[in-house]
Amino acid sequence: MTQQFTNNLIHETSPYLLQHAHNPVNWFAWNEETLAKAKKENKLILISVGYAACHWCHVMEHESFEDVEVAQVMNSNYINIKVDREERPDIDQVYMNAVQLMTGQGGWPLNVVALPDGRPVWGGTYFKKEQWMQALEQIAELHAKKPEKLTEYADKLESGIKAVDLVKLNTDEAVFTNAIIEKAVNNWSSHFDHHEGGMKRVPKFMMPNNYHFLLRYAYQNKDEDLLKYVNHTLTKIAYGGIFDQL
Repeated sequence: MTQQFTNNLIHETSPYLLQHAHNPVNWFAWNEETLAKAKKENKLILISVGYAACHWCHVMEHESFEDVEVAQVMNSNYINIKVDREERPDIDQVYMNAVQLMTGQGGWPLNVVALPDGRPVWGGTYFKKEQWMQALEQIAELHAKKPEKLTEYADKLESGIKAVDLVKLNTDEAVFTNAIIEKAVNNWSSHFDHHEGGMKRVPKFMMPNNYHFLLRYAYQNKDEDLLKYVNHTLTKIAYGGIFDQL
């Protein structure tokens, strides 16, 4: 028997959402009707945020969202919502804050699992197919057997997000010394990818301000190894198929 798909994005106008309109995932757009549906059916919400020019968004779509096996897991256990961050930066910011609090980093695609009321309980950025399916199945099982555990975590995460907003602005004069900067660069360098360039993580982001700083620091301190790393990274970017205007 062939599974029937009801991808609602075909009715949207966003180019990014329309790119996903023919996925086997039963995608919905972010709106009051979708959120009400999640509450009525008491189903977890899966929010996936991206934008049209996002490379890793397309990679994850091809590996997971176009895969019928993955779609069955998503459709059976979740209300799946696709969000274009260029149209809804407000939604993106809320869930980005949550993921950064949970994992210490963020990026796109931004993938978050939330309770039926929209409060996040788990998230991250790019996932390989096997990682994605395993995580979604485990969370769905926890929701079915011990939903209070997810509610408890959502409460703690909500408190953490609110606490971030309460952080007071530090108006003290900034103090920078060579020792502090040297220590920061040394710690930073342990995460350098000397083979492929950039940082030892996936996905990789260009972060031009970082390399501008490292280039200046290396030149000022005559650090040949750091200069080679920055040059290697920039060379990898130049030959990596990125042609954005500067």
